[in-house]
Amino acid sequence: MNVREAGIDDLSRVAEIYVFNNRINYFPIFRDEMFSFGELQVVSVADRYFKRDEILKNIYVFDNGLIKGFIQMNETEICKLYVDTFFQGQGIGSELIDFGITEFHARSLWALEKNVRAISFYQRHGFYLTGEKKLEEGTTEYLVKLER
Repeated sequence: MNVREAGIDDLSRVAEIYVFNNRINYFPIFRDEMFSFGELQVVSVADRYFKRDEILKNIYVFDNGLIKGFIQMNETEICKLYVDTFFQGQGIGSELIDFGITEFHARSLWALEKNVRAISFYQRHGFYLTGEKKLEEGTTEYLVKLER
């Protein structure tokens, strides 16, 4: 397995993967230029979010010589799972989700309702829609809950 615990030196790469995935997947939905291309910057995301101890200790990276994706866990909940867009479709996301299931007994996650590609991916890995929804904070878009 190519998944290991993230360290402080990995955070710029983790933030880069996070920022670019957010721009590609969420900008078409939210259409918020000021957030996607202003507020959402690699350095500030790494410092403001990922560098916090309670976050960093729950991040695991796919690293086969290059960090290509990461998963963030909170007990049995998958908080984030992202694969660099250049390396998607190579089984990296599957290895990360399998790691979450095997090592942390991952049972639940929330996904943006309009992110049908992500929902389909999670369903292929044994997660199902529960019917539970909540508004994504500060938006009019819904998150849907998936469980296994």
